[in-house]
Amino acid sequence: MASDPHADAVAAFEAIEPSYRVVHGYRRAYRMAGSGPAVLLIHGIGDSSRTWLHVFTELAKRYTVIAPDLLGHGDSDKPRADYAAAAYACGMRDLLTLLDIERATVVGHSLGGGVAMQFAYQFPERCDRLVLVSTGGIARAVHPILRWAALPGVELALPLVASRPAQQAMRLIAPLLQLAGGFGLDSDLHYVLERYHALADSTAQRAFLRTLRSVVDRRGQVVTMLDRCYLTEGMPTLLIWGEHDRVLPVRHAHLAHGCMPGSKLEVFEDAGHFPHQADPDRFIELLTDFIDNTKPAPYEQGHWRELLLAGRPGPANTTSGS
Repeated sequence: MASDPHADAVAAFEAIEPSYRVVHGYRRAYRMAGSGPAVLLIHGIGDSSRTWLHVFTELAKRYTVIAPDLLGHGDSDKPRADYAAAAYACGMRDLLTLLDIERATVVGHSLGGGVAMQFAYQFPERCDRLVLVSTGGIARAVHPILRWAALPGVELALPLVASRPAQQAMRLIAPLLQLAGGFGLDSDLHYVLERYHALADSTAQRAFLRTLRSVVDRRGQVVTMLDRCYLTEGMPTLLIWGEHDRVLPVRHAHLAHGCMPGSKLEVFEDAGHFPHQADPDRFIELLTDFIDNTKPAPYEQGHWRELLLAGRPGPANTTSGS
């Protein structure tokens, strides 16, 4: 009987033990494999490098693939620290430096997409290409659960909501939630619940809330990169989104695509917030084709200055939009 290629990919990923580097006194976990041009995979909030388990080893057949656990996530340390997107981007720069990697194609999912955009903005000389997967940092709309979690005082309720008895009860009612639409998350509910179970630890809860509140408040997302999207001119950019994304709606994809000169947009018709998991084969094919058929972005300080002097070509699209 033929083996399941997706099961094989998961098993191969599981066989790769995390490595660790200490950056600024904090231990950072990451998985790294392969050879060739570097590809940096950045996960979303409350997640870890495991979000890439279906695509990691296949990509590593052609590229040097680095998938870190962001500070405050996964197996990385969870200190009382700066969890803003700019700090995460600096952390990615420093980790790549320690790994002796000068440039990379930067791929970010959800919050990780916001970090990827920030990386390209702060360190354009180190970014070959930009790939944004259901990315945050476009417009205001975000799932109500995240808006609720950003409210003042939630840190008092979260230990109860994420306690082991509450998690056991959630496991029991999960099939009913799925039948009822799962908070509007549809096919994403199962994976979101897995991430919820990772919040049983108090340090993980605190890191999650600090990260969330750096980008979301009761009204939705508070950070947008649209005012700087014109700077992606000359930067090969690929947007990948799920048609049924209920966390960050697909209309954000079309808005970002219109604001990023020369960008390419691919919508996965049968996917939600995790298109790289819903259809890993298509994701791998798209990413491989994109890398192989685009040239790394050149960085010229004079051109960057010209873009800044010319400024934004039209009125800003900000988080006041939906």
